Amino acid sequence: MQNRKGKPIVVNRVSAPKPYSLLADQLREAILGGEISEGDTLPSERDLVEQTGLTRGSVREALKLLSAEGLVQTRPGRFGGNIVTLPRKENIANSLSQFVRGKGLPLRTLHETRDVLEPALARLAAAHRTDSDLENMHRRHEELVGAVESFPSFSRANIKWHNAVAQASSNELLTAALEAISYGISVSTTVEEYNTPETRQQVIRIHSQIMAAIEAQDGELAERRMRQHINATHARAVAIETTTVPLSEGE
Repeated sequence: MQNRKGKPIVVNRVSAPKPYSLLADQLREAILGGEISEGDTLPSERDLVEQTGLTRGSVREALKLLSAEGLVQTRPGRFGGNIVTLPRKENIANSLSQFVRGKGLPLRTLHETRDVLEPALARLAAAHRTDSDLENMHRRHEELVGAVESFPSFSRANIKWHNAVAQASSNELLTAALEAISYGISVSTTVEEYNTPETRQQVIRIHSQIMAAIEAQDGELAERRMRQHINATHARAVAIETTTVPLSEGE
């Protein structure tokens, strides 16, 4: 068929979304929008089939999709069902970790990310830390001091201390981003130049200084000291900056 100018009328092919995707979209918006609260139990599969007119297979696919997104948890048993949950910091960290690993990003990228994140997290920690946060940081610092003779143990304790500072920031999004790359960062510090008793003592000293600034709620000083610490760490690890590394133990 042609229009009045003699040109053919062309209509693009219409691609309709799959029914289970539409149901998942509807439930997702209701959960994230607060219409359905965390802890609520969704209607049973049978009820969802009756309410939506979809097949049981489509309903199950929708619930499976929401479960993979961390929005629904299936509990078996008489008092179980499909329970509404909300994404946790761990979900964000896992997704970001998979992105970094899937892209095969080099250590240079991880270092640049850390350059931005950690000084800002130290400043925020100084502003928002609680007594509980301070106790957690000091506990992790004591673990670090106790592990000074064993570099592998020291490296693991170091990760926990940096994550404790991040947690004190009260910014879950930034904390999740740091936790997602923290293991890869630890691998970058296993070069020979970093693995010395002298360097480990330097780390202990600067950690003490950063904690003192956070405890005094001096955000500017905490940020500056953390930046100095991160810069020194990266300078030691420069030899392997182009290497890609696993983002979790066991990789």
